[in-house]
Amino acid sequence: MDQNTLKQAAAMAALDYVQQDSIVGVGTGSTVAFFIQGLAPMRNRIRGAVSSSEDSSAKLKAAGIEVFDLNAVNQLDIYVDGADEITSHRHMIKGGGGALTREKIIAAVASKFICIIDETKQVDILGAFPLPVEVIPMARSYVARELVRLGGQPVWREGLVTDNGNLILDVHNLKILNPCELERQINQIAGVVCNGLFAQRGADVVITGTEQGPQISE
Repeated sequence: MDQNTLKQAAAMAALDYVQQDSIVGVGTGSTVAFFIQGLAPMRNRIRGAVSSSEDSSAKLKAAGIEVFDLNAVNQLDIYVDGADEITSHRHMIKGGGGALTREKIIAAVASKFICIIDETKQVDILGAFPLPVEVIPMARSYVARELVRLGGQPVWREGLVTDNGNLILDVHNLKILNPCELERQINQIAGVVCNGLFAQRGADVVITGTEQGPQISE
């Protein structure tokens, strides 16, 4: 199977967690795009969705699914999103698509975070994938210097402005042995909006697309 087939298999398996008359938290990325495709025929069974990006919102609306502002929603039963890397402890790096801050907010609200991946995203130690850090534009250089002090090599993702109007620094050469602590350290740097470590709030369920079919870890 090719990678897209594995992604689609994981996304379709996540549909089993969608509850009648619920509002579904929806993430961003190529695997989530398959989930939105699968959600479209169910649009009359759900109330709608909360989305982590303008791109996913556009896909949801095109599928006939109402998109709610998170401020208008009291609770989310599930949030479905992918990951750029994930460990057996369900700690993740996310943000390759630049939507990490909104993704982290929706994950915090949801009762259950369902991570959908293909098997290439599984790692023993986080850090081979550059860690995205969203920063206030005026703080870009300062935050970059502080990230160097933490052992990383930050690279400005030029040409990208997040949906929040901020910039992304991708931090290379990190070997992340304590993701919870590093997540806290980076978030304490003045000018950082959010970083792509999802360790303090990891996934509750991981659905992995494999050659043998979707594998579910709860």
